[in-house]
Amino acid sequence: MEHITSLKNPRVQVWRSLKDRKGRRETGCFLAEGRKMVEEALASGFPVEALLVNEARAGEFNLTGDIPVYALPENVLAAVCDTKTPQGVAAVVKAQPNIRLGRRVVALDGVQDPGNVGTIIRTADAAGLGGVILSGQCADVFSPKVLRATMGSVFRMPMVVTDDLPGYLLGLRERGYSVISSQLDGEPFYRRGNVGESFCLIIGNEGNGVSDEVKATATHRVKLPMRGGAESLNAAIAAGIMMYDLMKDEM
Repeated sequence: MEHITSLKNPRVQVWRSLKDRKGRRETGCFLAEGRKMVEEALASGFPVEALLVNEARAGEFNLTGDIPVYALPENVLAAVCDTKTPQGVAAVVKAQPNIRLGRRVVALDGVQDPGNVGTIIRTADAAGLGGVILSGQCADVFSPKVLRATMGSVFRMPMVVTDDLPGYLLGLRERGYSVISSQLDGEPFYRRGNVGESFCLIIGNEGNGVSDEVKATATHRVKLPMRGGAESLNAAIAAGIMMYDLMKDEM
């Protein structure tokens, strides 16, 4: 275990940069904060490059193994972490998305709220979907807020990030997938008919919905019924309702 006490230490500067998309892109790493996320990271196939612990709490964690461990004073660990009250441990993880998608997936078209992106990933994991596709305009999957919202599902869900979502969806159609666009002018969701064994559910941007280019790839265009006065639903809530209903025959 190596002790680092200075905020000016070069390693600390690199770890602090992981809060920002630029730093994550330059290093190819992200920071998993807290005991649960660190445990998920260690149990996954993602390479863990370093463990960071509060030097006063190092005895609370099982730190055996080949991964380098750095003991930091509380103020240094707090500067590295995004959370206001770090749980005493964090992991520097190499970003290694699993792109082997299954037959039933969800695609996010410009979903920008980190809480929504993370919650949809977590719900897709819970419902048993086989992956998440994200357009380049979505919130960064490995940002601290998205990671917290996934509650560890980011380490289990196959994911693809693409700058050409319409092209990617057309590729899925060629492979026999139904492409289901959720939009306010669609047909009633519960009367959608058969979508087959393979499908991709599209969730659009919080303000603008599914883009016209992505809508053009759809085989099905659907909307959730809203009998009350609300004009729309939160993106993550709508995604959860539809994902679970689409997967109901598997439950």
